[in-house]
Amino acid sequence: MPSRAATLLTVLSILVAERAMASDSSFDIEAHRGGRALMPENTLPAFANALSMGVDTLELDVGVTADGEVVVSHERGLNPDLARDANGAYVASPGTPFVKLRLEEVKRYDVGRIRPDSAYARQFPDQHAVPGTRIPTLKEVFALARKSGNDRVRFNIETKIDPDHPDESLGPQVFVSSLLGLIATEGFSDRVTIQSFDWRTLQLVQQQAPKIPTVYLTLQRGSAPTVALDRATSWTAGFSPADHAGSVPQTIKAAGGTIWSPYFGDVTAALIAEAHALGLRVVVWTVNKPEDIARMIEIGVDGVISDRPDLLRLVAGEKGIALPAGTPVVP
Repeated sequence: MPSRAATLLTVLSILVAERAMASDSSFDIEAHRGGRALMPENTLPAFANALSMGVDTLELDVGVTADGEVVVSHERGLNPDLARDANGAYVASPGTPFVKLRLEEVKRYDVGRIRPDSAYARQFPDQHAVPGTRIPTLKEVFALARKSGNDRVRFNIETKIDPDHPDESLGPQVFVSSLLGLIATEGFSDRVTIQSFDWRTLQLVQQQAPKIPTVYLTLQRGSAPTVALDRATSWTAGFSPADHAGSVPQTIKAAGGTIWSPYFGDVTAALIAEAHALGLRVVVWTVNKPEDIARMIEIGVDGVISDRPDLLRLVAGEKGIALPAGTPVVP
Protein backbone atom coordinates (compact mmCIF):
# COMPACT_ATOMS: atom_id res chain seq x y z
CA MET A 1 0.00 0.00 0.00
CA PRO A 2 1.49 3.43 -0.92
CA SER A 3 2.50 5.75 1.91
CA ARG A 4 0.54 8.93 2.70
CA ALA A 5 3.50 11.00 1.42
CA ALA A 6 3.60 9.08 -1.87
CA THR A 7 -0.16 9.52 -2.32
CA LEU A 8 0.11 13.25 -1.69
CA LEU A 9 2.96 13.58 -4.19
CA THR A 10 0.90 11.76 -6.80
CA VAL A 11 -2.08 14.06 -6.17
CA LEU A 12 0.25 17.07 -6.40
CA SER A 13 1.64 15.98 -9.77
CA ILE A 14 -1.88 15.55 -11.14
CA LEU A 15 -2.97 18.96 -9.90
CA VAL A 16 0.13 20.67 -11.33
CA ALA A 17 -0.51 19.00 -14.69
CA GLU A 18 -4.16 20.06 -14.62
CA ARG A 19 -3.18 23.64 -13.85
CA ALA A 20 -0.75 23.68 -16.76
CA MET A 21 -3.50 22.55 -19.14
CA ALA A 22 -6.36 24.60 -17.70
CA SER A 23 -7.13 28.29 -17.88
CA ASP A 24 -5.57 30.35 -15.09
CA SER A 25 -8.63 32.61 -14.86
CA SER A 26 -9.49 31.15 -11.46
CA PHE A 27 -6.24 32.36 -9.88
CA ASP A 28 -7.06 35.03 -7.31
CA ILE A 29 -5.05 38.27 -7.25
CA GLU A 30 -5.94 39.99 -3.97
CA ALA A 31 -4.97 43.51 -2.90
CA HIS A 32 -4.26 43.29 0.85
CA ARG A 33 -6.06 46.15 2.60
CA GLY A 34 -6.34 47.62 -0.89
CA GLY A 35 -2.56 47.43 -1.42
CA ARG A 36 -1.14 49.13 1.65
CA ALA A 37 2.43 49.33 0.37
CA LEU A 38 1.14 51.75 -2.25
CA MET A 39 -1.69 53.75 -0.64
CA PRO A 40 -3.17 54.30 2.86
CA GLU A 41 -4.54 50.96 3.96
CA ASN A 42 -8.24 50.10 3.90
CA THR A 43 -9.20 53.47 2.42
CA LEU A 44 -11.13 54.56 -0.65
CA PRO A 45 -7.91 55.85 -2.33
CA ALA A 46 -6.33 52.41 -1.85
CA PHE A 47 -9.34 50.54 -3.21
CA ALA A 48 -9.62 52.96 -6.14
CA ASN A 49 -5.96 52.37 -6.95
CA ALA A 50 -6.44 48.59 -6.86
CA LEU A 51 -9.56 48.76 -9.03
CA SER A 52 -7.78 51.00 -11.53
CA MET A 53 -4.80 48.62 -11.64
CA GLY A 54 -6.88 45.47 -11.97
CA VAL A 55 -7.29 42.88 -9.22
CA ASP A 56 -9.64 39.96 -8.75
CA THR A 57 -10.38 40.70 -5.11
CA LEU A 58 -10.25 43.60 -2.69
CA GLU A 59 -9.11 42.20 0.66
CA LEU A 60 -10.30 44.27 3.62
CA ASP A 61 -11.18 44.20 7.30
CA VAL A 62 -14.25 45.39 9.15
CA GLY A 63 -15.48 46.40 12.57
CA VAL A 64 -18.82 47.64 13.86
CA THR A 65 -19.36 50.99 15.60
CA ALA A 66 -21.47 51.73 18.66
CA ASP A 67 -24.35 52.77 16.38
CA GLY A 68 -24.13 49.64 14.26
CA GLU A 69 -22.23 50.93 11.22
CA VAL A 70 -19.81 48.55 9.49
CA VAL A 71 -16.48 50.36 9.04
CA VAL A 72 -13.33 49.27 7.23
CA SER A 73 -10.25 48.94 9.45
CA HIS A 74 -7.65 46.32 10.22
CA GLU A 75 -7.51 47.30 13.87
CA ARG A 76 -10.50 46.88 16.16
CA GLY A 77 -10.29 50.59 16.92
CA LEU A 78 -8.44 53.76 16.01
CA ASN A 79 -4.88 52.92 14.98
CA PRO A 80 -2.26 55.11 16.77
CA ASP A 81 0.04 54.76 13.74
CA LEU A 82 -2.63 56.11 11.38
CA ALA A 83 -5.38 58.11 13.04
CA ARG A 84 -4.91 61.86 13.58
CA ASP A 85 -7.40 64.16 15.26
CA ALA A 86 -8.56 67.58 14.06
CA ASN A 87 -5.38 69.14 15.48
CA GLY A 88 -3.16 66.77 13.51
CA ALA A 89 -2.10 64.78 16.57
CA TYR A 90 -1.94 60.98 16.32
CA VAL A 91 -4.20 59.24 18.82
CA ALA A 92 -2.67 57.76 21.94
CA SER A 93 -2.08 54.01 22.14
CA PRO A 94 -3.95 51.69 22.21
CA GLY A 95 -6.70 53.67 20.45
CA THR A 96 -10.43 53.67 21.24
CA PRO A 97 -12.33 50.57 20.00
CA PHE A 98 -14.97 51.23 17.35
CA VAL A 99 -17.59 49.57 19.52
CA LYS A 100 -17.26 52.59 21.83
CA LEU A 101 -17.49 55.19 19.04
CA ARG A 102 -20.34 56.37 16.83
CA LEU A 103 -19.74 56.68 13.10
CA GLU A 104 -19.75 60.47 13.24
CA GLU A 105 -16.90 60.29 15.77
CA VAL A 106 -14.94 57.79 13.66
CA LYS A 107 -15.22 60.08 10.63
CA ARG A 108 -13.43 62.91 12.45
CA TYR A 109 -10.05 61.14 12.17
CA ASP A 110 -7.60 61.44 9.29
CA VAL A 111 -5.94 58.13 8.33
CA GLY A 112 -4.17 59.28 5.17
CA ARG A 113 -0.59 59.46 6.47
CA ILE A 114 1.45 56.98 8.51
CA ARG A 115 3.01 58.22 11.75
CA PRO A 116 6.52 59.11 10.48
CA ASP A 117 8.53 57.63 13.35
CA SER A 118 6.66 54.30 13.48
CA ALA A 119 7.74 50.78 12.55
CA TYR A 120 4.85 50.82 10.09
CA ALA A 121 6.39 53.80 8.27
CA ARG A 122 9.70 51.96 8.02
CA GLN A 123 7.92 48.90 6.65
CA PHE A 124 6.22 50.86 3.85
CA PRO A 125 8.40 53.88 3.09
CA ASP A 126 6.99 54.29 -0.42
CA GLN A 127 3.33 54.46 0.55
CA HIS A 128 1.74 57.52 -1.09
CA ALA A 129 0.20 59.72 1.61
CA VAL A 130 -3.30 61.11 1.02
CA PRO A 131 -3.95 63.61 3.85
CA GLY A 132 -7.59 64.13 4.68
CA THR A 133 -8.56 60.50 4.04
CA ARG A 134 -11.25 59.15 6.36
CA ILE A 135 -12.07 55.65 7.57
CA PRO A 136 -14.66 54.37 5.07
CA THR A 137 -17.76 52.36 5.69
CA LEU A 138 -18.18 49.06 3.87
CA LYS A 139 -21.18 50.64 2.13
CA GLU A 140 -18.85 53.32 0.70
CA VAL A 141 -16.47 50.65 -0.61
CA PHE A 142 -19.33 48.90 -2.38
CA ALA A 143 -20.39 52.27 -3.84
CA LEU A 144 -16.86 52.83 -5.16
CA ALA A 145 -16.93 49.46 -6.92
CA ARG A 146 -20.26 50.37 -8.51
CA LYS A 147 -18.84 53.73 -9.59
CA SER A 148 -15.94 51.95 -11.30
CA GLY A 149 -18.33 49.87 -13.35
CA ASN A 150 -16.54 46.71 -12.20
CA ASP A 151 -19.21 44.07 -11.74
CA ARG A 152 -16.85 41.12 -11.23
CA VAL A 153 -14.40 42.24 -8.53
CA ARG A 154 -14.88 40.33 -5.31
CA PHE A 155 -14.51 41.35 -1.67
CA ASN A 156 -12.67 39.18 0.87
CA ILE A 157 -13.94 40.61 4.15
CA GLU A 158 -12.24 39.81 7.46
CA THR A 159 -14.15 40.06 10.72
CA LYS A 160 -11.88 41.87 13.17
CA ILE A 161 -12.87 40.17 16.37
CA ASP A 162 -10.54 38.67 18.97
CA PRO A 163 -11.86 35.95 21.30
CA ASP A 164 -9.25 36.97 23.88
CA HIS A 165 -10.42 40.62 23.91
CA PRO A 166 -14.23 40.46 23.91
CA ASP A 167 -14.53 44.04 25.20
CA GLU A 168 -13.02 45.46 21.99
CA SER A 169 -15.79 44.48 19.59
CA LEU A 170 -19.37 43.30 19.40
CA GLY A 171 -19.98 39.65 20.21
CA PRO A 172 -19.78 37.19 17.31
CA GLN A 173 -23.54 36.85 16.78
CA VAL A 174 -24.33 40.58 16.58
CA PHE A 175 -21.14 41.28 14.60
CA VAL A 176 -21.97 38.69 11.95
CA SER A 177 -25.63 39.69 11.76
CA SER A 178 -24.65 43.34 11.21
CA LEU A 179 -22.19 42.42 8.47
CA LEU A 180 -24.43 39.96 6.65
CA GLY A 181 -27.38 42.35 6.86
CA LEU A 182 -25.41 45.10 5.13
CA ILE A 183 -24.04 42.77 2.46
CA ALA A 184 -27.55 41.53 1.66
CA THR A 185 -29.04 45.03 1.61
CA GLU A 186 -26.31 46.23 -0.75
CA GLY A 187 -26.79 43.24 -3.05
CA PHE A 188 -23.24 41.88 -2.84
CA SER A 189 -23.93 38.44 -1.33
CA ASP A 190 -22.72 36.69 -4.49
CA ARG A 191 -19.45 38.67 -4.62
CA VAL A 192 -18.08 38.27 -1.10
CA THR A 193 -16.16 35.78 0.96
CA ILE A 194 -15.98 36.12 4.73
CA GLN A 195 -12.62 35.38 6.34
CA SER A 196 -11.47 35.28 9.94
CA PHE A 197 -8.91 33.95 12.37
CA ASP A 198 -11.83 33.74 14.79
CA TRP A 199 -13.62 30.68 13.48
CA ARG A 200 -16.69 31.37 15.65
CA THR A 201 -17.71 34.05 13.16
CA LEU A 202 -17.22 31.68 10.24
CA GLN A 203 -19.46 29.09 11.85
CA LEU A 204 -22.17 31.73 12.19
CA VAL A 205 -21.79 32.81 8.56
CA GLN A 206 -22.20 29.19 7.47
CA GLN A 207 -25.40 28.95 9.50
CA GLN A 208 -26.92 32.29 8.48
CA ALA A 209 -25.69 32.64 4.87
CA PRO A 210 -24.61 29.18 3.71
CA LYS A 211 -24.07 30.31 0.10
CA ILE A 212 -21.29 32.74 1.12
CA PRO A 213 -17.88 31.01 1.05
CA THR A 214 -15.96 31.04 4.32
CA VAL A 215 -12.19 31.54 4.45
CA TYR A 216 -10.35 30.01 7.42
CA LEU A 217 -7.31 32.13 8.29
CA THR A 218 -4.46 30.43 10.13
CA LEU A 219 -1.09 31.25 11.62
CA GLN A 220 1.06 28.45 13.02
CA ARG A 221 4.31 30.19 13.88
CA GLY A 222 5.62 33.06 15.99
CA SER A 223 4.67 34.09 19.51
CA ALA A 224 0.91 34.19 18.88
CA PRO A 225 -0.18 31.32 16.63
CA THR A 226 -3.92 30.93 16.14
CA VAL A 227 -3.78 27.22 15.34
CA ALA A 228 -2.01 24.38 17.19
CA LEU A 229 -1.79 20.87 15.81
CA ASP A 230 -2.35 19.18 19.16
CA ARG A 231 -5.34 21.10 20.55
CA ALA A 232 -8.12 23.57 19.95
CA THR A 233 -7.23 27.21 20.65
CA SER A 234 -9.44 30.14 21.59
CA TRP A 235 -9.54 31.01 17.87
CA THR A 236 -10.73 27.69 16.43
CA ALA A 237 -14.30 27.43 17.78
CA GLY A 238 -13.62 24.08 19.46
CA PHE A 239 -12.07 22.44 16.40
CA SER A 240 -8.74 20.68 16.96
CA PRO A 241 -6.37 19.21 14.36
CA ALA A 242 -5.67 16.48 16.93
CA ASP A 243 -9.14 15.14 16.11
CA HIS A 244 -8.39 15.18 12.38
CA ALA A 245 -5.10 13.31 11.94
CA GLY A 246 -3.11 16.40 12.99
CA SER A 247 -4.09 18.06 9.71
CA VAL A 248 -5.10 21.71 9.42
CA PRO A 249 -6.76 21.21 5.99
CA GLN A 250 -8.78 18.26 7.32
CA THR A 251 -9.84 20.35 10.32
CA ILE A 252 -11.02 23.20 8.11
CA LYS A 253 -12.91 20.77 5.89
CA ALA A 254 -14.60 19.31 8.99
CA ALA A 255 -15.50 22.83 10.13
CA GLY A 256 -17.27 23.48 6.82
CA GLY A 257 -14.74 25.82 5.25
CA THR A 258 -14.42 26.50 1.52
CA ILE A 259 -11.00 28.17 1.47
CA TRP A 260 -7.90 27.77 3.60
CA SER A 261 -5.92 30.99 3.96
CA PRO A 262 -2.63 30.29 5.77
CA TYR A 263 0.41 32.46 6.33
CA PHE A 264 2.53 31.69 3.27
CA GLY A 265 5.46 30.55 5.39
CA ASP A 266 3.34 27.74 6.85
CA VAL A 267 2.50 25.98 3.57
CA THR A 268 4.22 23.30 1.53
CA ALA A 269 3.42 21.69 -1.80
CA ALA A 270 2.23 18.58 0.05
CA LEU A 271 -0.16 20.58 2.27
CA ILE A 272 -1.57 22.38 -0.76
CA ALA A 273 -2.10 19.05 -2.51
CA GLU A 274 -3.84 17.70 0.59
CA ALA A 275 -6.14 20.73 0.74
CA HIS A 276 -6.97 20.40 -2.96
CA ALA A 277 -7.74 16.70 -2.54
CA LEU A 278 -10.28 17.74 0.12
CA GLY A 279 -11.86 20.27 -2.23
CA LEU A 280 -10.40 23.33 -0.49
CA ARG A 281 -8.87 26.28 -2.33
CA VAL A 282 -5.68 27.73 -0.84
CA VAL A 283 -5.12 31.50 -0.79
CA VAL A 284 -1.96 32.54 1.06
CA TRP A 285 -1.18 35.77 2.93
CA THR A 286 0.69 38.18 2.87
CA VAL A 287 3.27 37.76 0.09
CA ASN A 288 5.21 40.83 -1.08
CA LYS A 289 8.54 39.66 -2.52
CA PRO A 290 8.57 38.61 -6.19
CA GLU A 291 10.55 35.45 -5.48
CA ASP A 292 8.06 34.39 -2.78
CA ILE A 293 5.08 35.13 -5.03
CA ALA A 294 6.67 33.03 -7.79
CA ARG A 295 7.33 30.16 -5.39
CA MET A 296 3.74 30.16 -4.13
CA ILE A 297 2.41 30.01 -7.69
CA GLU A 298 4.83 27.21 -8.54
CA ILE A 299 3.72 25.01 -5.64
CA GLY A 300 0.08 25.35 -6.63
CA VAL A 301 -1.73 27.98 -4.54
CA ASP A 302 -5.07 29.24 -5.87
CA GLY A 303 -4.44 32.85 -4.95
CA VAL A 304 -2.13 35.32 -3.26
CA ILE A 305 -2.92 38.22 -0.94
CA SER A 306 -0.31 40.98 -1.29
CA ASP A 307 0.46 44.50 -0.12
CA ARG A 308 2.01 44.92 -3.59
CA PRO A 309 -0.72 44.02 -6.08
CA ASP A 310 1.41 45.66 -8.78
CA LEU A 311 4.21 43.13 -8.20
CA LEU A 312 1.70 40.32 -7.83
CA ARG A 313 0.25 41.18 -11.25
CA LEU A 314 3.76 41.33 -12.74
CA VAL A 315 4.83 37.91 -11.46
CA ALA A 316 1.47 36.29 -12.21
CA GLY A 317 1.65 37.61 -15.77
CA GLU A 318 5.16 36.21 -16.17
CA LYS A 319 3.78 32.82 -15.05
CA GLY A 320 1.17 32.92 -17.81
CA ILE A 321 -1.77 33.74 -15.56
CA ALA A 322 -4.53 35.83 -17.16
CA LEU A 323 -4.68 39.24 -15.49
CA PRO A 324 -7.89 41.04 -14.56
CA ALA A 325 -8.60 44.27 -16.44
CA GLY A 326 -8.40 47.53 -14.56
CA THR A 327 -11.44 49.77 -14.15
CA PRO A 328 -10.13 53.29 -13.54
CA VAL A 329 -11.99 55.19 -10.84
CA VAL A 330 -11.35 58.06 -8.46
CA PRO A 331 -12.70 57.98 -4.90
